[in-house]
Amino acid sequence: MSGDASQRWRGAFGSARNQCPEVGLSALEVSQLRVLVIGATGLIGSAVAAHLAAHGHMVVAASRSGRSLGLTPSEPIAIDLATANAGQWRPVLDGIDAVVNCAGILQDSPAESTQDVHVNGLSELLKACQSAGIRRFVHLSAAGVHRDTPSAFSQTKLRGEQLIQQHDLDWIILRPSVVIGPAAYGGSALVRGLASLPVLPVMPNTGALQPVHLSDVVLAVAFFLRSDAPSRQAYDLAGPETFSFHGLVQLFRKWLRWPRQKPLRLPAIMATATYSAGDWLAYLGWQSPISTTARKEIVRGAVGDSEPLAKLGLRPRSLAAELSRQPASVQERWFAAMYVIKPALFIVVALFWILTGVIALGPGWHYGMGLMAEGGVTEEIAALTVVAGAAADIIIGLMIAYRPTARYGLWAAILIALAYAIIGTILVPRLWADPLGPMLKIWPVIMLHLVALAILEDR
Repeated sequence: MSGDASQRWRGAFGSARNQCPEVGLSALEVSQLRVLVIGATGLIGSAVAAHLAAHGHMVVAASRSGRSLGLTPSEPIAIDLATANAGQWRPVLDGIDAVVNCAGILQDSPAESTQDVHVNGLSELLKACQSAGIRRFVHLSAAGVHRDTPSAFSQTKLRGEQLIQQHDLDWIILRPSVVIGPAAYGGSALVRGLASLPVLPVMPNTGALQPVHLSDVVLAVAFFLRSDAPSRQAYDLAGPETFSFHGLVQLFRKWLRWPRQKPLRLPAIMATATYSAGDWLAYLGWQSPISTTARKEIVRGAVGDSEPLAKLGLRPRSLAAELSRQPASVQERWFAAMYVIKPALFIVVALFWILTGVIALGPGWHYGMGLMAEGGVTEEIAALTVVAGAAADIIIGLMIAYRPTARYGLWAAILIALAYAIIGTILVPRLWADPLGPMLKIWPVIMLHLVALAILEDR
């Protein structure tokens, strides 16, 4: 760290006499810090970035997408921790006073690797930080990885911790348990979704959880950015209450003001099939909190020792108390209900288009040709039209099923549905009076696709 940057760091975070206990930052900040937040579009990263920016610090928000967080001031940067080398990080680190690494992934997929994100990419970042003279490095790991590593996620998280400890930095490792906050993603979103069901699927062999509120994670990060905070230590970030997984769901069910659920204990074979389905979704580019990795991690549980942090004045609050301070809004209830409907919606929509195309080429061939003939289309043109329409339907269905192209597939579906309505009206106008309503059904189909577009984003 340069002399000027070091002075700014001490000036902004160095005085413990004027601390605001609710935010962990100095009340009288004499200069502005530049803090690089990696994984800034994630659940924790976005909250950390917003908190620091709100307290007058320059946040450089780095993520794969480079998407703006709407912070003022904000400098979004598109850079992938998994692939960037030390040379690529150097210009990003220019003028930076401290780094907060919130990047992480739960499971390997064709597009992502836990080894690349948690170890290889982290190694390059640490080299660049050390070369740039940056001292303060706050790293978000995961609860329990120093005790047990049942999956590639926890194994690589542990290797990342060990890598950090080998570098000459003022590093801090924070190991949060299940993080619950106003925003919902991953496990916290799944808990809300399961709370909306009339019955609660209970998975076998789930471990204990000590959920921590997102605000407490943010305050801990802010605290350890102070120059007078401890360094070269690892701390658990766990709440004061211990829940079973279904107990946590029931807590949210009560918060959402729905009657208590009846538990439905799933047999092991059904639970295995459910976790495996999440793996298949990952191959199609969808991020699912249900996977074989999640199964291994949830069997281990997520608990920690909060006493070391408590000695520093950081005491995570009761989740039940935090929820009671903010009654569930209608938006929360909508999200919970839509969360479990969303995967079913996309499966149904994708299969609708794929099967429509298959049927048009098979048992529906003569029906389609008959409609073309009724509209005065020659047999050759009719055959080409039916084949082209069927192929378009199948391609649209496959595009919707594959997450990177789902948005384009949904818009293509809307456009082709409108085209079918126009062509059908010109060629066979009697279809509007058909008692089965083939033309009238186009409009609810279009609305269904607009709903899918509205809920496509995960964060």
